[in-house]
Amino acid sequence: MPQRLIPAVFMRGGTSKGLFFHERDLPADAAARDMVLLRALGSPDPYGRQLDGMGGGISSLSKAAIIAPPTRPDADVDYTFAQIAVDAPIVDYGANCGNLSAAVGPFAVDEGLCPRPDGEALVRIHNTNTGKVIHARFAVRDRRAVVDGDLAVPGVPGTGSPVRLDFLDPAGSRTAGLLPTGRPVDELRVGGRGVVRASLVDAANPLVIVAAPEAGLLGVEHPDELEADGDAMRLLDQVRRAAGVLMGLGASPADVPLSNPKVAVVAPAQDFRTLAGELVRAADHDLTVRMLSMGRAHRAVTVTGALCLGVAGRVPGTVAFDLLTAVDGPVRLGNPSGVVVTDAVMEQRPGGPHPASAALLRTARRLMQGQVVVPTPEPPR
Repeated sequence: MPQRLIPAVFMRGGTSKGLFFHERDLPADAAARDMVLLRALGSPDPYGRQLDGMGGGISSLSKAAIIAPPTRPDADVDYTFAQIAVDAPIVDYGANCGNLSAAVGPFAVDEGLCPRPDGEALVRIHNTNTGKVIHARFAVRDRRAVVDGDLAVPGVPGTGSPVRLDFLDPAGSRTAGLLPTGRPVDELRVGGRGVVRASLVDAANPLVIVAAPEAGLLGVEHPDELEADGDAMRLLDQVRRAAGVLMGLGASPADVPLSNPKVAVVAPAQDFRTLAGELVRAADHDLTVRMLSMGRAHRAVTVTGALCLGVAGRVPGTVAFDLLTAVDGPVRLGNPSGVVVTDAVMEQRPGGPHPASAALLRTARRLMQGQVVVPTPEPPR
């Protein structure tokens, strides 16, 4: 059977890359659409390279975005995020990608979905995964998103034009609320370890926040070093699954999806070296974090995880709040690629602090456009 050619754009958003599709160009049938995404990214690949597709062998490089006309009046476009597993035939829609969210507005403007005059553009994005709205603000020149600029994003070489992302009312993206259990700290019982204290927080995406010593870690480990620590990785996966049950994401640990919740291993600010070998001083950040996503140690920090940590740092009693060196103003997160700054606007409600919005800056760039070629036979299982 002949291969199928599907219009697509390959874009970087923040520290992630992915294929962007118009919904109209993908099959309406969900199973057929997922098969297209798997073949386009090159999954499943038992060698972990996605050599036969556009993926890069790690979770931050195995993603897709599906863009469609808006289905609600307070949005300009609908955006559905798909996380494609590298070594399994899984397309997961259980979470949003904050990094790729930075590319949605520029994509929509450049594709003519949301024409904007020159100057600062606002594109209101409805993320269908979470049911939340994101405001993306960025510069437009000659009716196209500006790419060149002075903003440096840790983990991305060079600089680019800033994209400000404001996640509106981010609490309860996939669960019952900001603190799904109603408690700032929960005691999770996991096999062979006893009790692990963690904060279960849902702002932009569900997150399990664990102090590094709870997993026998320092909090400044290189991602490769963390992944090589089999005991710590197994424990953190058990913690993640136990937390997922309490958060209502699965009836049992085995039912908790791979995409959510994510895990943030946090520690007080301390000196560490980035993946590029640069020294980050304790005085230059407020909290160190090592993020686990899709069962792997993230090379930077997920945007939604950073936003959630920024919000959690404003909620008294959470693990993040207790470890932060400062809780007023933006929160600086030391991660393997450098320092990410996130901010939250909090308001006091009868049930306690609540985030009105959470924000940070990213950059984005169109890398390639044209058609992705998808083999029609079913991929190996």
